[in-house]
Amino acid sequence: MFTGIVEELGNVASCQPTADGFDLTVNCKTVLDGTILGDSIAVNGVCLTVTQLTNSQFTAGLAPETRQRTNLDALNTGSPVNLERSVTPSTRMGGHFVQGHVDTTGTIKSFTKDKDALWVAITVPKELMRYVVTKGYITLDGTSLTVVDVGDDWFNVTLVSYTQQHIVMPTKAVGEAVNIEVDVLGKYVENLLKHNAASTTSAVDIDFLKENGYA
Repeated sequence: MFTGIVEELGNVASCQPTADGFDLTVNCKTVLDGTILGDSIAVNGVCLTVTQLTNSQFTAGLAPETRQRTNLDALNTGSPVNLERSVTPSTRMGGHFVQGHVDTTGTIKSFTKDKDALWVAITVPKELMRYVVTKGYITLDGTSLTVVDVGDDWFNVTLVSYTQQHIVMPTKAVGEAVNIEVDVLGKYVENLLKHNAASTTSAVDIDFLKENGYA
């Protein structure tokens, strides 16, 4: 579990196939503090397991599913990446509950300057838009952000000056892919409602509806 508050901008040392799969090695500093083999680090919002560790970098394996669903497969040597260690019981929740399980990738539609702020519009598959709500949380490349405007297949967020200096987004170009994780709470609510709708309404349900003026 993560918070979506990026701790450090790392850069890719290598991203290449191996005899057993595909490895991503990242140069960094801050996120290595206290990290041991087997720990989780979010790389551009993707929860990865540390398999190798030195005093200046870590390595994690990329499963085929990860490479297909996220933008990590497009990384090259030197590419900047957002990094965050998994939360601990004493971690401040500055963002929101982020799993590190990317739903899909979106595409940067536009950048718009607004004094020292930066508006970013993202195009996403329409089927994902039911989880995107105005003033709700969204995770973009591992960064916890607040949705401002919502369209049929797009939404936008605004980045304050400090955020712009500490995340990957402003270094990207229009048309590039962005990892997207929607707020998992919306998925749970949808699933519960789906199961309730499929089951027979009980007497307790009817009483509840009557008490609240729905029946």
